[in-house]
Amino acid sequence: MGNELKALLGSWITATGTVVSAISNTPTEAVQDGIRVDLDIIGNELQASGNALEADSVTEWNLEKTGLIIQSSGNLTIVAGLLFDMNKTNELIAVFKGNLLQALGGSAALSEALDGERTLNQLLDINGQLLQVIGNSLQAIAAILELNGEDNDSLNLAGSWIQATGAVLAAISLTRSIYPPNTASASNS
Repeated sequence: MGNELKALLGSWITATGTVVSAISNTPTEAVQDGIRVDLDIIGNELQASGNALEADSVTEWNLEKTGLIIQSSGNLTIVAGLLFDMNKTNELIAVFKGNLLQALGGSAALSEALDGERTLNQLLDINGQLLQVIGNSLQAIAAILELNGEDNDSLNLAGSWIQATGAVLAAISLTRSIYPPNTASASNS
């Protein structure tokens, strides 16, 4: 598989994972708590796999590659916190650290994206990555609030969907850069 296709596939797997995780954090009576945890595990596994694929597609060692690897390790930290038999405090600490790692990795990857010409695709990518960093940061704060016995549901929900929105924007940006829209036929319509 070529690096371009690997990056594109990884980007959409990551986006899918963030949406699945956001769904798991959305309060609804339609989804039982056990299924909610399973969805969060699946979502974070998808994100870890997608980020790893994206990192593997970057041929040179740079901040983007480093950031993607850090993001992937953050997702794996969250998965470990949800899978391993530990008390609620240690689970929340793992979720907190995993979200911080994702925000750190996203910040590193974002700094690489800030170089170069400002095209629509690059602006979509920058905004998408920034939203992911913001979303992960909000989720980390929500974990700290829960550790302190405070209400965190709204903050965690907002962070989840902000991150998901950012991941989808980043995937759209990459798709548009690999498969540019046909502007000639769009203007003739």
